[in-house]
Amino acid sequence: MSAYSINYDLKKPGRDYSGLYDAIKQSGKWWHYLDSTWIVITQEQPQQIWNRLAKQIDKND
Repeated sequence: MSAYSINYDLKKPGRDYSGLYDAIKQSGKWWHYLDSTWIVITQEQPQQIWNRLAKQIDKND
């Protein structure tokens, strides 16, 4: 298992990012540390996590 920090700066006001949050939670154990920081403990590789999360964000996020 590995621990990763997921940090972001969401730039689209009024957009519903619940899909992103749900995708982060699929990584395994998680802790929503700050508004834009999550800690996840998972067996996944970073690229696997990114492939899932990338589907939930806009190119300007």
